[in-house]
Amino acid sequence: MNITIVGCGNVGTQFAVHCAAKGHSVSIFTSKPELVCKQLNIVNADGEMFLSGEMSCITDCAKTAFCDADLVFVTVPAFAMKSYAEKIIPNLKSGAIVCLTPGTGGAEFAFMPILQKRCVIIGMQRVPSVARLIEYGKTVCASGYRDELFVASIPSNYSANAAQIITDIFDIKCTPMPNYLNVTLTPSNPILHTTRLCTLFKDYHEGVVYESVPLFYEEWNDESSELLLKCDSEVQNICRAIKEFDLSLVKSLMVHYESETAHQLTQKITSIRSFRGLKSPCKQVDGGFIPDFSSRYFTADFPFGLSILVQISKLLGLDCPYMQQTLDWYYSIVPKTEEFSFSDYYITTAEQLINFYK
Repeated sequence: MNITIVGCGNVGTQFAVHCAAKGHSVSIFTSKPELVCKQLNIVNADGEMFLSGEMSCITDCAKTAFCDADLVFVTVPAFAMKSYAEKIIPNLKSGAIVCLTPGTGGAEFAFMPILQKRCVIIGMQRVPSVARLIEYGKTVCASGYRDELFVASIPSNYSANAAQIITDIFDIKCTPMPNYLNVTLTPSNPILHTTRLCTLFKDYHEGVVYESVPLFYEEWNDESSELLLKCDSEVQNICRAIKEFDLSLVKSLMVHYESETAHQLTQKITSIRSFRGLKSPCKQVDGGFIPDFSSRYFTADFPFGLSILVQISKLLGLDCPYMQQTLDWYYSIVPKTEEFSFSDYYITTAEQLINFYK
């Protein structure tokens, strides 16, 4: 296949290598083509090379990148999906597949016009592994590959084909999901990152400076786990309230992390090897460090993640006090920024929401 990767960050670099290693013709669409090498590499957690791939094209020209693409992996942050959709859609050929990675963040709305070209939207529930750039445009470290991946599609009858494509590229079993809402409601970064940041920096205000940068996962605590599980429960309430779809693959984090209590969840998260060494999003200032509000942990996971879950709850007439509390904390310390809104797509009722996903 002709495959185009949008973005050359952690996930984009990893995906480009896997696709090229499988013999596909891979193009990379990036604003910095001069910084990307023809050969990209993946190393493991010990720094050992285990996969490399040769790119066919590296470009910042949308027509060149997308006109012949059979499959496009969009790996940019959720807040950038709409602007990239405007570049991608006019140049797609009929029948192309666009895979949103990850699939949360409302990007399915931005890409809906491609259905008029008989194209397909697919979304991955989670990425295959933790991926961290070692050197931009050259090498990424990937560790903790999952045993199973999950994917959904719009139209929903393409999910089985989408799952086979993902399986063939990554050599990981991929299970098709019955409806795209299984992706939208995934209790991953939209509640995982946001609840941790809320408990980690709950006392922050202008003038507060931290002596060091806390480790995001290794120093995870029971307070973070307790808030996370409460938000996870509210996501499950959403799933139970929507009777029209099978949402059984929106697994509770208690199932995902095999933890029945907050303390068990803390022990599980702090023990995951692929999470080790990941620092909280901070930037250095005089006297120490403060939260880095330009990090995608803030700019994507709150306004294009948690906000979507809260909006869905409200459309369904459900209370979500813990997700709302976490979102309100974000609003209290970050100036109002661009945010996903269902009303922008003329969805203001639960019925309209359900009809969209039908």
